[in-house]
Amino acid sequence: MSAKFERFISTRVKKDVEEEEKPRIAIYWCASCGGCEIAFLEIAERILDLAEKIEIVFCPCIMDIKYHDVWDMPDDYIDITLFNGAIRNDEHLEMAYLLRDKSKILVAYGSCAAKGCIPALANFNSKKEIFDYVYKESPSTVNPEGITPQPIVEVPEGELELPAFWDCVKTLDQIVQVDYYVPGCPPAQKTTNELVDVILSGKLPKHGSYIGSATKSVCDDCPRERKEKKIKKIKRPHLSEIDPEVCLLDQGFLCCGPATRGGCGAQCPSVNMPCIGCYGPLDGIEDQGAKMLGVIASVLDYEDEEDIKKAMEDIVDPAGYLYKFSMSKSLLFKNRHEKFKADKERLRV
Repeated sequence: MSAKFERFISTRVKKDVEEEEKPRIAIYWCASCGGCEIAFLEIAERILDLAEKIEIVFCPCIMDIKYHDVWDMPDDYIDITLFNGAIRNDEHLEMAYLLRDKSKILVAYGSCAAKGCIPALANFNSKKEIFDYVYKESPSTVNPEGITPQPIVEVPEGELELPAFWDCVKTLDQIVQVDYYVPGCPPAQKTTNELVDVILSGKLPKHGSYIGSATKSVCDDCPRERKEKKIKKIKRPHLSEIDPEVCLLDQGFLCCGPATRGGCGAQCPSVNMPCIGCYGPLDGIEDQGAKMLGVIASVLDYEDEEDIKKAMEDIVDPAGYLYKFSMSKSLLFKNRHEKFKADKERLRV
């Protein structure tokens, strides 16, 4: 157990202390959509109970607080930080270091912080390719001078500064040490409730654990009947009729359940939508996309290579489908992350 955990336990969960100081909580976002903040509202009236028992000291989404206020906090002042969003630019890197220093416990909350998620699909392209399309080549862009954002721009009033945009999206634990993970895009109500239970009880699971998720796959929670049928064609849900009782994969619909950790309650398959894999890979699976590719190969009823190629053509955007939630942790980009070690050292303050 680390010194930070020992301090957390000694100051927050001693049973012989009659009046305990409220745990200090921070919630911060980086490269994300904001859905993880909204996910907290799904705990409904429990949020009132939570508000009485914790003190939120930093959350730009709901309170007026500046970065310098966080810099002024003593190290370990924050008991638990829920950090959502991937690391995409220099500002994100700086905040990851800052909140790691100021927090006893740092939680990667949601798939973006844990695995890279949707923002990390940009890793299929370089920074130059992204900027060229967004600022010069897209159908809606009018930019005859070809201007792109720069980290520092001189204006009559002085210098304007933007965080430097990286060539690769990273996960939180590829920057700093993470104590716990909460999966989901965003985390389901059940998962968030389990996180709240941990916060209020102070009963910490094993360091590095996933909170609110299962060690088995989504298939183990799915009520559908599995017959392990072979399929001849890959279907799309909005173009086909779906049997509500039979396994979606058996019907020819691509469902990531076999390659995805459970804990969400199989919410998507329960309403006739295939699992999209947002809870990330099961323990022991290094590459979720490769695992799912193996699942697809096992159910296709073809032996001829050309027939397999034709079947795979029915998958719209296969790379996006296979790595929608785990690109930053994929084998495809494992080596590419090494080039960013210099950025970490340069901005460490």
